[in-house]
Formats: sequence, structure tokens, C-alpha cells
Amino acid sequence: MKTTLRLEELGLFALSIFLFSQLPFRWWYFPVLLFAPDISMLGYLAGPRLGAVIYNLVHHRALALLYYVLGTVYSLPVVALAGVIIFAHSSLDRVFGYGLKFSDSFKNTHLGVIGGGQQP
Repeated sequence: MKTTLRLEELGLFALSIFLFSQLPFRWWYFPVLLFAPDISMLGYLAGPRLGAVIYNLVHHRALALLYYVLGTVYSLPVVALAGVIIFAHSSLDRVFGYGLKFSDSFKNTHLGVIGGGQQP
């Protein structure tokens, strides 16, 4: 099942590449911005509870899709770009086993504990 889920996430990452190709940005923007959502990890400097809230908000794919749709509908390519980047980043994170965080620890995610160990 884990392989199936990772393949699904890889497909969603591929979708994000296609969506990016429909935007009016040069291709180098994609790899440069791909890891920008990880800046949200700085929220953990304020503690694991607030860090998890900030991290999860920035990695939430429903919000990413909302940004993309709003950016597309209202002809705001930068907003659509933000949505695509968040969607791509979150999908790629899940390919590698990084999920949304629980408030007790950065390593405790909805996909399990980062680095192995017990399920949450």
C-alpha cells in the first residue's frame, strides 16, 4: 500500500509540472521555488504546537488548489504559481514520506514517524 500511495503522490507531482507549464513563467522558477514552502519550518522556533500549525497550513494541498484556481480565474499568475508550488512541494514531500505534522513533534506525521519507528 505504501508504494501505491507514493506512486499516487508522484502522479500528483507530475500534474503540478503540467499545471506549471500552463503558467507564463520560465522553467527555472519551478526548481528554484520548489522548496520555498519549507521556510515554514521556522515556525518550530516558537514551539512544536505553533510550528505544526504553520507548517500544516503552508503544506495544505486544498489551500494550494484554492490559490491555483483563484489565480487562474482572476488572472493572477503569481497567485496561481504559489498554488502550483505548494501543491508540487507537498506532493513531493509525501513521495518521500513527509506528511502533515502532529503538534507533539516535528517527526510525528500523518504518514508515520519520520525515519521509521511507530505509527502516530
